[in-house]
Amino acid sequence: MTIDLPPGPLVETEWLAAHLGHPRLRIVDMRGTVLPPTAPKPHYFPRYEDYAAGHIPGAVYIDWTRDIVDLDDPTPVQIAPPDKIAYELGRRGIGDDTVVVAYDDWYSMFAGRLMWVLRYYGFEQVRVLNGGLVKWLAEGRPLTSEVPDYPLANFTPRPQPHLRKTADQVLQALGGDMLLIDARNEQEYRGFESRASRGGHIPGARNVFYQSLVSGPHQTYLPPDQLRERFLAAGIDPAETADREVVAYCNGGVSATPTAIAFELVSGRRVAIYDGSWNEWGNDPDKPLER
Repeated sequence: MTIDLPPGPLVETEWLAAHLGHPRLRIVDMRGTVLPPTAPKPHYFPRYEDYAAGHIPGAVYIDWTRDIVDLDDPTPVQIAPPDKIAYELGRRGIGDDTVVVAYDDWYSMFAGRLMWVLRYYGFEQVRVLNGGLVKWLAEGRPLTSEVPDYPLANFTPRPQPHLRKTADQVLQALGGDMLLIDARNEQEYRGFESRASRGGHIPGARNVFYQSLVSGPHQTYLPPDQLRERFLAAGIDPAETADREVVAYCNGGVSATPTAIAFELVSGRRVAIYDGSWNEWGNDPDKPLER
C-alpha cells in the first residue's frame, strides 16, 4: 500500500487525519520541555507522562533527551551514533519503508529535531505536523491513551555529513561565505542570558528567533511572504543565499530546527545544524564570540 507525502518539510492536520491507520505510517510524539536559561539546571526534560495521558492515535513516543542522543558525549543532546538510532527507531516499527510524521506542542522544535536526525541519517520520508498537537486539539481531533505495538523494523542509517556541522567546521568558516543563523531569543543572542558559561553569539551570526516564525494560537508557520520578511529584518535575503552554505544553531541544536524549516520553506534549501551549538561554543573559552 503506497502513501504519498506532500513535498516540503511539513504536512497538515487534514493530511494526517486522512491517513490515520495506514500500515506504513508511523506517527511520533516528541513532546518535551526546555526550561528558561535563568532556571536551575537541568533544563531538558521529556514528557512521556503527557503522551501516556493522550496522544494522536497510532503515535509512538521518543524521548528527545535520551533516545536519539549520544549519552556519552559531554556536550548535551548531541545526535546519537548510527547503531543506537537504528535500534531505537527499529524497535518502534520505524524502518526504511515507512513514512514518519513527527509532532509536539512547542513550536515544532522537538519534532523538527527528529526530522533533522532522520534526514541526517539519509531517511527522506519524514515530515513535521504543521501546528502539531496544538492545532490537532483545536480542531477537535481524536486522542487515545492506547500504546501501539508495531513489528520490529529495519532502519538503515546513511549519514549525510553536510547536514551536521562541528565546532571546528564553524570556526574554520568564520569570515567566509557561510551564513550562520542564531535561533535563540534576543536576550541570549546579545549575551544578557546564557545556558553556557559565556554569553553572546558566534561572530557574524544573524538572529532569527524560532518562535517568531509561527503564528497565532495554532503554532503554524507563517506564510512564505511573512517568513521572508522575518529573515530580511535580520539582514538575510533568502533569494541571495544560493551560493552560501547556511547553518543554524541555538543551544543544543533543537530550537534551531524550526528556523531551519522556515528557511527551507522560503528558499527551498536545506539548512545544516551546528549540533553542539551554544552549549559547546559558549563553554569553550578559546572560541570567539560577539555581543
